This record gives sequence, structure tokens and C-alpha cells, in this order.
Amino acid sequence: MLATITNAQDTTMYYGNMPVQLTDVVISNKLDVPAFINRVKKDTSFYKAFKNLRILQFTSLNSIQMLNKQGKTQATLQSKTRQVIDNGCRSMQILDENTSGDFYTKKGDYNYYTAELYASLFFTTGSVCGESNTVQGKTPSTKGKSGLSKHKEQLKILFFNPGQKIPGIPFMGNKAAIFDDDVAALYDFSIDYKDYYNGQTCYVFTIKPKTTLTSSQKNSLVIDEMITWFDAATMEIVSRSYALSYHAGVYDFDVSMDVQMTKVGNLLVPHTLKYKGNWFAFLKGRERGVFTATLFDFK
Repeated sequence: MLATITNAQDTTMYYGNMPVQLTDVVISNKLDVPAFINRVKKDTSFYKAFKNLRILQFTSLNSIQMLNKQGKTQATLQSKTRQVIDNGCRSMQILDENTSGDFYTKKGDYNYYTAELYASLFFTTGSVCGESNTVQGKTPSTKGKSGLSKHKEQLKILFFNPGQKIPGIPFMGNKAAIFDDDVAALYDFSIDYKDYYNGQTCYVFTIKPKTTLTSSQKNSLVIDEMITWFDAATMEIVSRSYALSYHAGVYDFDVSMDVQMTKVGNLLVPHTLKYKGNWFAFLKGRERGVFTATLFDFK
């Protein structure tokens, strides 16, 4: 059921419990709002863009900084790597690498959870064969996983499918499921039509908490802001930035990410990813990390 309320500033359409504010130019373009929202809810192109990295050759500039509680650097990695594809198998060449502090353990393993997450996204150990970029039925899941593997999948759900329920995080329940009616009622949604920095015309979908929330309601939020730019012609994601936070005593996080996409032939891939995060897990301790990945020379 779609209701519309118009005033001098904008037009608000209610899709379920979701108040969606539309600018005049969006109205003029006769955007099918319900279809747009449904597409956003079911979108897998963001996740697929990262899966596409599994079948392409590319060079990556990698920068990871781990910070202490004063915000000063305690460990770093700066490197340049090249992923190579040969006979359906991918491997990685380290072209240059410099580290500082206790980035690695004495055994040569990653000393930080943040570094392990980064490596799972952009690094390859040995030769990995038989992978594809198929996402159907292969979205991140915690089923059958425990310990570190389970935590990695929870992080991937947060990153690749923001707005989806995340199983297994204490006390969170469905608080991240931003499109569920009870959670959607806490947010304002808006759609605008703008030029991206390269002149590409995009629909801009913004999600922000309502300004009238009580303290109790604010404590129920997980997504503090999410802004996604969709190519107006193809509806593929051009860019997404989001801030997420959650505090439950035994587990908390406060992270922000910004991802910019590019096309390689007909494949959508990330070319820049910036992350800043502060994590605490009981028995694991607190980590504060900043990383940037710059990907180029795709083949």
C-alpha cells in the first residue's frame, strides 16, 4: 500500500512503515518507488562486485593502520600486491611490503582481527582454484560456522548486506534489519537525483535515523547512516557509504566504510574502499583500525 503526502518542500511516500521523501526531480522522472525500494532490499550487486574480484587480475595498494586507545599508530602494513589468474586459479604476488610494530605474530600470522578481515577480502594465500563470481545461494551466512570463522561471516553480512538480520550477535536480534516495519519506523528514507563526481547521473538513496527518537529508541539503532548511489540507467551501485554502531557490553562496534565502484567490461568491481573501525569482543579485546584499498589495472 503506497500513500503520498505532498508539501512545499518535498513529497513523502509511505511504503509500509517507511516514509520515503522524494525530491521534485525524482517525481519528474516518474520513478517507480515501490520497485526501487524492493530492488534495494534484494540487491546483491554490492556483494557480487566483491565476488568479481575472485575472477579478475588486479593490482592493489594496501594500507592498514592499527591504533592504540590514544589514537596513535601501534602497527602498520603498507604493500602493493598483484592478483594473477592462471588456468582458473588465482594467486597473489607481493610486489612491495613494509610493516611496523606487532602487525605480525612471531609465527608470521596476522596479529589483528582487522588485518585478517582485510586479507580475506583482498589477499590470497597459495593458489585458489575453481572459484566463481556467482552470488545466488552464496550470500554470507553463519550456518555451520563457529569461532573466528563465524565472526568473519557476521562482519561480511554487515559489510555486504547492510540492512539484513545478523544472526549470532548477542542481544542484537533484528535491529540491523532496517527494512522490517518495526525497525523502518525509526528511520527517514529519501531518494534524490544527482550527478556523481564524474558526471554520471544517479539516484541517491539515503537512510538516516529520525531526529525525534527517544534515548531508548536511539539505543536500538545499528545503522547510523547509509547513502547509496545507483546508476540511473542501469541501477547498479556506483558508491556506498555507511556508518554502523552497536553496544551490548560483551560486544560492541563503531565502524564506517566508503566504497566506490568501477566497471571492468560488464563487471562491477570496487576500486576504492576506506574503513575505520573500533571493535570490542569479550575475551578478544578491543581493536581500532583504519584501512584503505585502492584497486586498479584490472584484467
